[in-house]
Amino acid sequence: MREYQPAIDFFVNVLQFELVEDVPSLTNDGRPKRWVVVRPAGSVTGILLARADGDQQAEIVGAQFAGRVGFFLRVDNFEVAHERMVAAGVTFVTAPRAEPYGQVAVFLDLEGNRWDLLGRVAGTYEMLTASVHSTAGTSSTPLQPSSS
Repeated sequence: MREYQPAIDFFVNVLQFELVEDVPSLTNDGRPKRWVVVRPAGSVTGILLARADGDQQAEIVGAQFAGRVGFFLRVDNFEVAHERMVAAGVTFVTAPRAEPYGQVAVFLDLEGNRWDLLGRVAGTYEMLTASVHSTAGTSSTPLQPSSS
């Protein structure tokens, strides 16, 4: 990333990540930097927001994955998350679509990195819920050997 504050604002205010750490630190050669970690709310794994250090790193900000999707953000409610992100000005480069692994739309972060916004496979939760409810309170009969 190019600068800390715009990146923090994007991840915290737009993607609704938690700001886990934001502390002063030093580069290996003693220059000041910050240790900034964000993560999706309730998650354990986070992302270090590291500012580009030098021309070589600055040249590839936003292109670390050579134009491919490099990050995945799985959400419980795809439609709500997608609508909220569109309203916040996030650029989506694909329309939402259904895939075997769930609902997906590709968006760009503030530096141009591609992310998959992922939702549940349509109907999976409903099928699981219906299955639990249909078996609740019923007794099961042991299988009997066939007489044929």
